Amino acid sequence: MRKREGHSHTEFCPHGSGDDVELMIQKAIKLGFQEYSITEHAPLPPAFKTMYAGQPTGLTEASMAMGDLEAYFAKANRMKAKYAQQIHIHIGFEVDFIPDFADWTRAFLDEYGPKTDDGILSVHFMKGRNGKYWCVDDTPEDFATGLLEPAGDSQTIFAQYFKAVKQSVTTDLGQYGPQRIGHMTLVRKFQDHFSLDPDYSQQNQQLIQEILKAVADSHKQLDFNAAGLYKQDCNEPYPNFPIATTAKKLGIPLIYGSDAHSIAEIGHGYHALAPFL
Repeated sequence: MRKREGHSHTEFCPHGSGDDVELMIQKAIKLGFQEYSITEHAPLPPAFKTMYAGQPTGLTEASMAMGDLEAYFAKANRMKAKYAQQIHIHIGFEVDFIPDFADWTRAFLDEYGPKTDDGILSVHFMKGRNGKYWCVDDTPEDFATGLLEPAGDSQTIFAQYFKAVKQSVTTDLGQYGPQRIGHMTLVRKFQDHFSLDPDYSQQNQQLIQEILKAVADSHKQLDFNAAGLYKQDCNEPYPNFPIATTAKKLGIPLIYGSDAHSIAEIGHGYHALAPFL
């Protein structure tokens, strides 16, 4: 099995550490990784700001700017060439799935997708209070105010998230649509802070099965994301081990991702997740 880092960020990420991607790649090489995916947050649709609520940073720091795309590709391709003899580097995006902007996302990928060879599709925003989009993983306060309180309970917010993830899997984003579904249980990031239900209702278990079936039927992959292990209010990977076990039985490729935003996070949790890869 080739050792692969499938989800990482760069100095172009506004909410990251600012660490140089070259130093992150060097650490991955030191740790014995043979493949490395650079998957920076793709720019958000400009009109999304009119439908977003919550703290401004949840929007303004969520993704790289359109003006950074040229520099991003230039840097990533320099790294790919420079380290070609030591590690195979993939270049792509982590793309936000926002249902109201699927057409914009498809057009963006039609334009920039030819420059990529990898990609992740993630749900970071959901509709909540006042019919606006709120960030799932920015702050506990926004999660509570915008999403959890209007939902009313754990199982309802879980269901809303899983329905959004399922829609992301089944929506046609064109020839360059990402083939890996990002952190499919990110809704649990603040689970310990809010004492969210540890188990899933029968309805949510069914939704999880539907997501996994859709992933398998479309020959997509799952981002097996270690970041949740290191979040003080989560303490489990996205998805958890039981879901990962089911995915593996269905033949779904699980791709390890540290979701690193810093040098220190490269390789986080790899050995805990490795038996499933």
